[in-house]
Amino acid sequence: MRRLINLPLALVAGALLALGFAPFGQALAPVAALAIIFSRLTTIGTLRGALATGYVFGLGYAGAGVYWIYHSIADYGGGPLAGVVATAVLVALFALIPMIALVSGWWVGGGNRLRTPLLALPLAWIGVEWIRSWLATGATWLSLGYTQIDTPLAHLAPVFGVVGVSLAVVMTAGAIAAWLAQPGTRRFALALGIALATVSVGLALDRDWTVPIDEPLSVSILQGNIGQARKWDPDERGAILGEYLQMTRDRFGDDLIVWPETALPVFYQQATRWIDPLAREAADAGSSLVIGAPVARDENRYNAVVVPGDPPQFYEKRHLVPFGEYVPFRDIAGGVLDFVGTPLGDFSAGQSAAPLRAAGHDLGVSICYEVTFGAEVADTLPAADLLLNVSNDAWFGASTAPWQHLQMARMRALETGREMIRATNTGVSAFIDSRGAVRQAGPLFESAILSATVQPRAGTTPYVRWRDWPMAALSMIGIAGLWLTGGWRRPGRGG
Repeated sequence: MRRLINLPLALVAGALLALGFAPFGQALAPVAALAIIFSRLTTIGTLRGALATGYVFGLGYAGAGVYWIYHSIADYGGGPLAGVVATAVLVALFALIPMIALVSGWWVGGGNRLRTPLLALPLAWIGVEWIRSWLATGATWLSLGYTQIDTPLAHLAPVFGVVGVSLAVVMTAGAIAAWLAQPGTRRFALALGIALATVSVGLALDRDWTVPIDEPLSVSILQGNIGQARKWDPDERGAILGEYLQMTRDRFGDDLIVWPETALPVFYQQATRWIDPLAREAADAGSSLVIGAPVARDENRYNAVVVPGDPPQFYEKRHLVPFGEYVPFRDIAGGVLDFVGTPLGDFSAGQSAAPLRAAGHDLGVSICYEVTFGAEVADTLPAADLLLNVSNDAWFGASTAPWQHLQMARMRALETGREMIRATNTGVSAFIDSRGAVRQAGPLFESAILSATVQPRAGTTPYVRWRDWPMAALSMIGIAGLWLTGGWRRPGRGG
């Protein structure tokens, strides 16, 4: 009977965890979900059972969390059939990530009903979360710590990053799981004590890690709301460019005017006869332009952000999305994979994280998916005094993904102690303060201009100095310690 219960319960627990992410924002859901799955794993005696339970949990987690992949492929790629197949494959692969974390913790815990949920499973979870942030180009979507962006645990982020916030969640869940596995007054007190301790540490770290410098800047974000089909239609290029030119002129006088990712529907070099005069007009009005545009150089194409001028400045996207901005193995697969990738052909990766200078300040730039990588955004610091993220989330459709993406951008602002300007094509454009709070957000799938003041800041948070290394070291050393003390499962010990 227990085996029959484990798999459905694991599936429900995985889906419950996804409710912690935006737009749902149920911060206690991940704690409950992990407490359930941790407590069930401590009762499982076979590797086969642990693998099945962990994988089904992963399917619930991934299915509820990244179902929106279907919209990206079906609506803008190869159609509904391709969307179903691609989504099924990617969810099945994503489900391996939590499975590996759970089975690793189960194995190292050795069946001990206190050590397994309280130490082994939490350490394995954050270790896998760190590894997946860089292995095979990295997979950072749905990292657990994002669910706590609006709770006291978020104050851990400027010190330990999103992985440190994840640790607080899994430690609390592990303590509750230990109590669920063996109910009793002592274990209840332990669970309550750990929960209060994590919140107390978060509250103790609630402070400003950076300081304001200079006067605030007036900034306008141009959200063009250009649909993907229209964006790459050659007959629409003139109209699209005209819309952005008019929106820009409407905001002359603002310190910064920002266009979203690949707002130009042609390569930047093909549009300089319009952009260069516009930039001169803007400068005469006291404004600086920052434009998302594809850039061609030699035989390479780049997804870039440009500050027009003499000479223009370029930031070229360093972390490209596989199958979105380039197709691995295209030479081998040939035309089989032509339904994915950018309409302009494969992009090349940029190399420099150097900030762009605009309106007298240094902008730490990230493009779209790059904002999900904390260490890479930190590469622009401490030189940058503002963060800029440009994105085109039209690919996600009317799903949860734009809100999840915004949630991750908020964490980057919090980790670095910098305000962020987030300009998107279809939403969610936003101004985010240095504590990760959204000061102003635009609508989804509407043309809009967002205007606000932003405050440049200086200083370095502990996370910018240390990145994820303290959490990685804690996980590796902790797991090694459990392994060496004999916690791991041997034949004959339930394995």
